[in-house]
Amino acid sequence: MPLNQQQLRALEEKANELRNLCVDTVVWAGSGHIGGSLSSIDILTILYYKYMNIDPKKPDWEDRDRLILSKGHIGVGYAPVLADKGYFDKELLKEYNHTGSSLGMHLDSRKVPGVDASTGSLGHGLPIAIGTALAARLLGKSYITFCLLGDGECDEGSVWEAAMAAAHYNVTNMITIVDRNRCMIDGPTEEVMKLEPFAKKWEAFGFIVKEVNGHSFPELSRAIEYALGEKKAPVVIIANTVKGCGVDFMENDYRWHYGGLDSEKIKQSKDSLARYYEKRMKGV
Repeated sequence: MPLNQQQLRALEEKANELRNLCVDTVVWAGSGHIGGSLSSIDILTILYYKYMNIDPKKPDWEDRDRLILSKGHIGVGYAPVLADKGYFDKELLKEYNHTGSSLGMHLDSRKVPGVDASTGSLGHGLPIAIGTALAARLLGKSYITFCLLGDGECDEGSVWEAAMAAAHYNVTNMITIVDRNRCMIDGPTEEVMKLEPFAKKWEAFGFIVKEVNGHSFPELSRAIEYALGEKKAPVVIIANTVKGCGVDFMENDYRWHYGGLDSEKIKQSKDSLARYYEKRMKGV
């Protein structure tokens, strides 16, 4: 079902709230992987607040949908989502990445409720997601496994080995989403290691490809709806995004893959997010 205006407005409001909480978490932590967190927030928002069948009161529920966050370094974006959903107290975000905190830079599934896999070494998420999806098939479970990849990690051979396996075993109870922000820690993806023609690569590996604006909830929704109904081949959604989305001085700047914010930058970030939210709400 397409998003109605009420759902769209609610998602926009939630994404704005989470972007601000992401900035706050970076401030509390002293620094963090903010650029890729901001590019992923809309994807995480639509998954957790529209599509995923989960119960924060029962984080280990066997029939829950899974998210394998392959780009596990974006904890400053992921932790606010989990806290807001009620997996743990939001006050814990103030301890993010502090010594002794349960919230490390890469969220640990043994310590943080709601985290389905400990990730961080890039290129491992898709293999884990395939295993999780195949387990559902063997157990007769109907849960869906979502896997969120970064585009930079698609330089890793393990991603493409997993893609071959997904096509070979027709893993259609898994939905792969790539945050295609075109930046990685060392620079623009196409300068570090050219990925294009990116969509054709996935097609050659046996996937059905849907390319969308990763900051458009209607486009993301249509692609996810398609993927949920497709049983002929696995689906990958290439979500074209903006690194640092919503904070103007960070946008499309790979140097904000990781960073900290002084008092001036905090104000600039918050002011920019307010303008960005106002602009988006005009389209609702």
